[in-house]
This record gives sequence, C-alpha cells and structure tokens, in this order.
Amino acid sequence: MPPAGHALFQPIEIARVRLKNRIMMSPMTRSRTPGGIPNDLNIAYYTQRASAGLIFGESTAISPTGIGFPNNPNIFNDDHVAGWRRVTDAVHALGGHMFLQLWHCGRNSQPHLQPGNALPFAPSATPPSNEIKVRPGRLPPVTPRAIEVEEIPALIADYRAAASRAMDAGFDAIELHAGNGYLLDQFLRNSTNHRTDAYGGSPENRSRLLLEVADAVAEIWGPDRVGVRISPTNRAGYGMFDSDPQSLFECAVDGLQAIGLGFIDVVEGETTDHLERTPFDYAALRSRFKGVYIANNGYTFERGNAAISDGHADMIAFGRPYIANPDLVERFRRGSALNEMRRDTYTETGPVGYTDYPLLDA
Repeated sequence: MPPAGHALFQPIEIARVRLKNRIMMSPMTRSRTPGGIPNDLNIAYYTQRASAGLIFGESTAISPTGIGFPNNPNIFNDDHVAGWRRVTDAVHALGGHMFLQLWHCGRNSQPHLQPGNALPFAPSATPPSNEIKVRPGRLPPVTPRAIEVEEIPALIADYRAAASRAMDAGFDAIELHAGNGYLLDQFLRNSTNHRTDAYGGSPENRSRLLLEVADAVAEIWGPDRVGVRISPTNRAGYGMFDSDPQSLFECAVDGLQAIGLGFIDVVEGETTDHLERTPFDYAALRSRFKGVYIANNGYTFERGNAAISDGHADMIAFGRPYIANPDLVERFRRGSALNEMRRDTYTETGPVGYTDYPLLDA
C-alpha cells in the first residue's frame, strides 16, 4: 500500500487512462535515436522507468522541418511509427502508460538539419540568443525566415498527421510542446513574434496558432486525450520572454479550456538554478483550467506531495531525477536516497548515462 498521507501515490485518471500514481516522467531530449527511429536502447531506457504513473516520450519532431537536434526521435513516416510502437508495446507490457510530446523546433535549428539545407522558419526573422547544438559541438545561431501566412495550413496539417501517427504508434495520448522556446512558444511570446497579421500582436492573435493546432489534433484524438506544455516565464536556453506573461498565458489557457483539452503541463519558472525570476501567478492558470494540471520543474518528493495536497496540482512531473533513477517510484516509496545525474553523459550516444544507473534491487 502507498505510504499513508503521500498524495503522489494516489491514483488519478487523465486522458481516459487510470494511473496508479501521480508521478510523471517528464519528456527529456536524450539524443539516443540515430535516424529518428526508436531502437533497442530506447526500449531499454523507457521500460526501466515503466513504474512511473505516466511516461512522456521525449520531444519528437512532427516533420522534417521540425528537427533541431541530431539523433532525436521523429514521428513523420512509417519507420518512425514502427520504432515507437516497439517502445509503447514494451512499456504497456509492464503495466506502464506513455504519452508522446509533439515538437517543432522552429528557429532553433540549422540549415544542415533542414530539408534542402533551407533556413529554419519561425514567426519572425529573429535569431535565438544561444548556439545550436549539433554533433559534435555547437554552431552559431542563424536568423530564420518568417513563415508566410499561406504556409500555416500545411504546418497545422503536419501536426495533425503526426498526431495520427502517434495513435498508430500505440501512445495513450499526446502533448503539444508549446514551451521552452520552441515553435509554438515562439508564436506566443512578443520577444519572438513581431507579426502584424492574424498571428501576431494581441495575446489572442499570438495564441491563435497554438489553438488551431490543438483543435486540429483534437479531431484525431478527442480533446480530452490532448494536452499542452507551456513555460510562461522560462528564458533558459533561448532567452525568450514576454512583456506580460500573465495576460498572455491566461488568454492561451482560456482558449485551451474552451477546446476542452485534458491536461496542461506547466513548467513553473526557469529550468535553471533560478526557478523564478519573473513574478507569475500559476494558481490563476490552475483555477481557469478544468482538466488535469501537471506541475513541472524542480519538484522534490516533499514539494510534490504538498502541491497535490494543497490543491496546487493534480500530478507532478519529474525530469532530472528520472534520468538518474529509473526506479524513482520505488525510491520515493522507501524513502531511499537518489542517484545523482551525471551531466556530462546527458546527451551522449550510447548506454552510458542512459541505461546504466543502478537500481535499488540490482
């Protein structure tokens, strides 16, 4: 039985799935998928962590233009679907559940990663503030081209097709990545969106693409099996910000609520050692959204239990602790010490720092 009083071990229903606990493994880019096709090493990694209430498959490119990192998984052809199907079947066989995070990097890419060595596109022709990771090393950022309004229906169709393929790949639900500086986030924030058409200007206009994409993928899955990741104040990595994040994200969440989405996955603060430098009222998002609220970023076992017990969140996402602790649920259950993450092996190419962290009962 779960330890008495530990809210993280209570069951919950999300996206038509009944979970045995409220501990979520956050989607994390690990760069162990050459060619974009999930492989045996990926199967080992995810099945090691199948005791999570819910596993989120790492950020997965919806189209060739969405790729921004080497060796990341994709979901835009039959081989990608077959590779992911092997992963989801293996996790399901162990009683686990998996959602997939659909991802487009937008401007955070390089021409050599794009079809025909083209420039990556973004809402506006503004470059990211940091170097772009490639293998090996990093390259200076490039200035993207602004996507034409006539191209946006095709982009939405790419999301819809990826959502359909995620269903074929055996996932239980999907999440749109609209945070941490990637394409949908680039449209949301006025530091990166300088458009003067229907997709720029007011918070309603800057939220338009996210809501149109959410509506499109909800046609495939049903709105209750779709969620969105947002990161209202996270500048880490790409230096993005908004001049009024509170108004912007309240507007966006109101739109997601109107569609009837099943959950939001909220990165609370910055994914650095400074969790919150920008004041933000996350409780306002929680009160506006009637689906499952997943709190994400820097949570410990104690803080996670408190957040659920006091009504701040319904589930807690754990990222870095899950990298180093495949059996995180059992460690929480026993009150055991956690392994420390080895940062230098975070995005290597083999099992080191990926599937070789020790288990309690090894």
